[in-house]
Amino acid sequence: MKRTITRLACGMALILLSACGRDAPDALGTLERDRITLPAPAAERIVAIDVREGQPVKAGERVMQLEPDRTGARLDALQAQVRQAGEALAELEAGPRSEAIDQARAQLAAARAQAADAQAYYARVEPLGQRQLVSAAEVDRARAAAGNAGAQVRAAQAALLELEHGTRAERLAQGRAAEAAASAEATAQRVTLEKLSLVAPRDAIVESLPYKLGDQAPPGAPLAVLLVGDAPHARVYVPEPVRAGVHVGQRARVRVEGVDAAFEGRVRMIRSEPSFTPYYALTGEDAARLSYLAEIALEGDAARGLPVGLPVQVEFVGDVP
Repeated sequence: MKRTITRLACGMALILLSACGRDAPDALGTLERDRITLPAPAAERIVAIDVREGQPVKAGERVMQLEPDRTGARLDALQAQVRQAGEALAELEAGPRSEAIDQARAQLAAARAQAADAQAYYARVEPLGQRQLVSAAEVDRARAAAGNAGAQVRAAQAALLELEHGTRAERLAQGRAAEAAASAEATAQRVTLEKLSLVAPRDAIVESLPYKLGDQAPPGAPLAVLLVGDAPHARVYVPEPVRAGVHVGQRARVRVEGVDAAFEGRVRMIRSEPSFTPYYALTGEDAARLSYLAEIALEGDAARGLPVGLPVQVEFVGDVP
């Protein structure tokens, strides 16, 4: 009788243990924080690193400094081009000098005098040519000289009118555009020079510094990776059978490896596309292998000091309130 009772007790214990084993969490993942990257604005050598990995930094605090000499020289050259374009525009806006206008008037007067002399000579030679007192060639030369002198008068008149009318509106527009383009290039170079001093855009913790002092990273390479946000979040993969009951805003209970107490949280994001295996390559029971990336924001001040990377287990509670 005692053996029978003992066997029944062991069987019940095994059943209970089996039931507990089947009570698995809805999703597994790790504890993470939002990350921001400070990229290299230019291919310059790192001359100073002011922080270390794991160090908290305040917004605006310098993280590292890149060599500014070449970028600063380029900025000086562009600023000189801006001044040159500005002076050229000022010259166009001022228009021709009064001395240039006086010179054009004098040239017009000289051209008129030459034209009058050439016309008078032709007037004297033409009757003589008709009476064959001078050669026809001489008459032709006099006629050509008179016509050329008249053309010189018209050219001098046009040059004087051009000066008196001032600079064309189209040339002024071109001058303003050239100055604006030079100024924009100088501004862009100034921004690049300022970015050579990398600062934290917000309060953060330095996660990693991929490059060391003296390295020269290519443009766009991550020089520093920062962890931001007041508290970490759980980044988990939701299995396909559970996905239909999980929504943004839904309450969840998060258990962190090594921490006795569970944390309350809410789903802040869940992907609509599955991870890993594409859905069109699965059939039948293989569909259960689908998983969807989700993030659960932890609530409460107790979660603020938790380190990233710890394994977590998430149980979704209820539905969206």
